[in-house]
Amino acid sequence: MHDLMVLITVCSFLLTIGFIFWRPHVNEAIPATIGALLVLLSGSVSMADLGDIIQTISGAAVTIMATIVMAIVLESFGFFHWATELLTAKARGSGIRLFWLTNLFCFMMTLFVNNDGSILITTPILLMMLKNMGLKNHQKIPYLISGAIVATASSAPIGVSNIVNLIALKIVHMDLYMHTAMMFVPATLGLILLTTLLFLFFYRTLPKKLPTPAQWNLRPGQHPLQDSLQQDNPGKFMRNILIFVLCVRISLFAASFIHFPVSLMAVIGSAFLLAWRWYHLKIPPTDMLKKTPWYILIFAFSMYVIIYGLNNIGLTEWLIRMLQPIVSGSLFYASVLMGGLISILSNIFNNHPALMVGTITLTHMGLDPLTLKISYLASVIGSDIGSLLLPIGTLATLMWLHIVRKSGVKISWAQYLKVTIVVIPVTVLFTLILLFYWVSWLF
Repeated sequence: MHDLMVLITVCSFLLTIGFIFWRPHVNEAIPATIGALLVLLSGSVSMADLGDIIQTISGAAVTIMATIVMAIVLESFGFFHWATELLTAKARGSGIRLFWLTNLFCFMMTLFVNNDGSILITTPILLMMLKNMGLKNHQKIPYLISGAIVATASSAPIGVSNIVNLIALKIVHMDLYMHTAMMFVPATLGLILLTTLLFLFFYRTLPKKLPTPAQWNLRPGQHPLQDSLQQDNPGKFMRNILIFVLCVRISLFAASFIHFPVSLMAVIGSAFLLAWRWYHLKIPPTDMLKKTPWYILIFAFSMYVIIYGLNNIGLTEWLIRMLQPIVSGSLFYASVLMGGLISILSNIFNNHPALMVGTITLTHMGLDPLTLKISYLASVIGSDIGSLLLPIGTLATLMWLHIVRKSGVKISWAQYLKVTIVVIPVTVLFTLILLFYWVSWLF
């Protein structure tokens, strides 16, 4: 009976991950839910375990949903069209300047929203802008690949930009403030190196001079970047909105510092933004019921059920026996080993289950608090940056690849891997070493 339970649990996990990779255009919550139901039926996860799972992921889920609501409200205000017009104007006809500006934009969107939301927002904007500039397929690729990599990797500096990071924070009993204090500097410097490597890689391909808006490939009277707000000074209004959202994001870290529920603070911020939109655009908040991607909650819950089942059948015990002697040896080994391991697992199984398995394993090793923290942060670097080696490493890159192909831009796995094999391993190793020295200096 026990062997059957183990077999069903392992097969459920492999089939769930396999289906997500095989059919990335299918809502990932569907295979994850089926896999979770099979795990429950196998008996490897009990009803009592479900209560622990709900308690673990509820705060993270609410926080992510609140930030996605912010993204939807910003879209209603026309913020993203305005931002694209601003990018085009600031580029001043330079393809190189546009490269740095688009990557900065992708970085900021992930910090303000989250990595999945950033991909869903920035990719269509970049596709629209590049298409109307009349750029050829090979000229679009540097902006699209670098934008996707930077948008996804930018969830590393602050835990609130990725739902799996928030769940893992809960597991290791680490608050958002401490996570950012230990991670922001090394992860941000790692992102700067990553973007620099991407620039050097794509330098010859980047168009040095861009068509002006007057030369864009548009039908008469059509302009893709019309602002949805009929105001004399929409730029000032947009900057006010941006300042408000920035204050909300800062409030999450303040809440963590004073031990106020981060999820509640995120909900309060989203409620104020919804009220602002209702006042200015006369759009009631009821549209959020339809526009909010609730499936993210179902996916996160279902994946955690599957991972909990793997934990209960002994996966983490096996990992503990393998890793504990090395991880507990020194902070340097803890950082490099866990970051490298989670990078590899993420590219095989996707970063969500990889980070959850790694985090649960760490909590059962009996590590001292500092070693546990640096091992967890190294795992996040592997999950958020190391996972980008292959397009299947994260859900964000899977969604990006689907959106790009649907738009008619051809980017093959070989083209993607040709870039990432050069920039990702170097960035991950640099960031992990920097994490060790930064944390050693702090403590």
